[in-house]
Amino acid sequence: MKKLSLFLLLACLGMQAQETKKSYSFSLQQAIDHALQYNYTAINSGRDIEAAKKKKWETTASGLPQINAGLDYANNFKLQTQALTGNAFDPDGDPNQVTTLAFGTKHSMVARTTLSQLIFDGSYIVALQASKTYLQYYESSKKKTDLEVREMIINSYGNVLLAEENIAILEKNKTTLDKTLFDTEQTFKNGLIEEENVEQLKITLSSINSSLNYTKRLKDISYNMLKINLGIELEEELSLTDKLENLTNSNLDMALTGSSFEVKNSIDYALSTNFVEQRTLEMKLEKSKFLPSLSANLNFGYNAFGNQFEFFTSNQKWFNYSNLGVGLNVPIFSSFGKNAKVQQTKIALEQAQTQLTETEQRLKLQYQNAKSDYEYSVEQYFSSKENLSLAERIEKKQQVKFTEGLSTSFEFTDAQRQLYSAQQSYLQSMVDVISRKAALEKAIGKTN
Repeated sequence: MKKLSLFLLLACLGMQAQETKKSYSFSLQQAIDHALQYNYTAINSGRDIEAAKKKKWETTASGLPQINAGLDYANNFKLQTQALTGNAFDPDGDPNQVTTLAFGTKHSMVARTTLSQLIFDGSYIVALQASKTYLQYYESSKKKTDLEVREMIINSYGNVLLAEENIAILEKNKTTLDKTLFDTEQTFKNGLIEEENVEQLKITLSSINSSLNYTKRLKDISYNMLKINLGIELEEELSLTDKLENLTNSNLDMALTGSSFEVKNSIDYALSTNFVEQRTLEMKLEKSKFLPSLSANLNFGYNAFGNQFEFFTSNQKWFNYSNLGVGLNVPIFSSFGKNAKVQQTKIALEQAQTQLTETEQRLKLQYQNAKSDYEYSVEQYFSSKENLSLAERIEKKQQVKFTEGLSTSFEFTDAQRQLYSAQQSYLQSMVDVISRKAALEKAIGKTN
């Protein structure tokens, strides 16, 4: 009875675990939208923006009023002794005589509050500008991450569809070849053909079975890779609603190649521009250190003294003090050290400007390559589609000739291999259209 109860308990727990497992069904656009929200890299990229906003406020707050309070206690268990001459208090005293006195009390305590305010500091003004640039950098980085995530999802989605279509074709080829092999074996048993024809078909069938098993494993890997990119658990269920051929047709957009390319719209260009701005601000920061700085402090507090620790009793006397201070710091001479730092930042700025020029040229080349690759993939798609149709007709003719004994097994096998190669080329051409259009859209900066 106990064993039965334990079995039922485990069964209930197993059923509960199955019920909590999530299931997802995505079109390509739905997968992209989900990834932009839940992809691990996209999530952290969004957190970078939040951190930059906090950093911006931290910089702003450093120039606003600051209030600090403190409580200081000292136990003077051995008072410091001071030496006085004999005539220190008595003009008629012996100046050669030394008298020692101990000043102070055994216990002392200070309760204080300080209000400080920065009035002027050139580096603070530059820091405020830098905090805005810092935030803009991470906002641009988030856009770049979203573009990369979008391209990654398109490629992962396409790889899954490729594996599924490949499995369907291989299973179809296997079914057809099984029937042909069976008919050939019967013909061989009747002594109408040679055994070599049967063996040749078995070799081809073995190759198809091997490819089928490998593609099934590849499908599982492709699904898991897509799940990771989507930001969902590997154990959860995922199904795709788009079909490879329909997706390919929707990506046949030659108007995209005719659109003008503006390098300034590229995220990489924006990041490089931001880098130049950072270097410019660094140079301003070093120059601002030649300017004076002005600050003010308001102090308010109480002192208490005693030879007994009675600070928190009603008999203890506290003595108030307060003061207002203004501090002016004027840099005068640093042995040209500050000037050397300014020159260093100037060199760094020139390097950043050169990198910006390089980035501009590289982005133009990247666009040209992406455009050329996409145009080629479209050409290859139509060419592969036509070649597949031709290979299917040739294979059917050779199959009829082989069945009727008008062609050899080598000729039939060669036609089969040609068909299988055409099938793979056609599937790959469809995936290439999808992935290379995604690369072109990334180069342009298109997000949808």
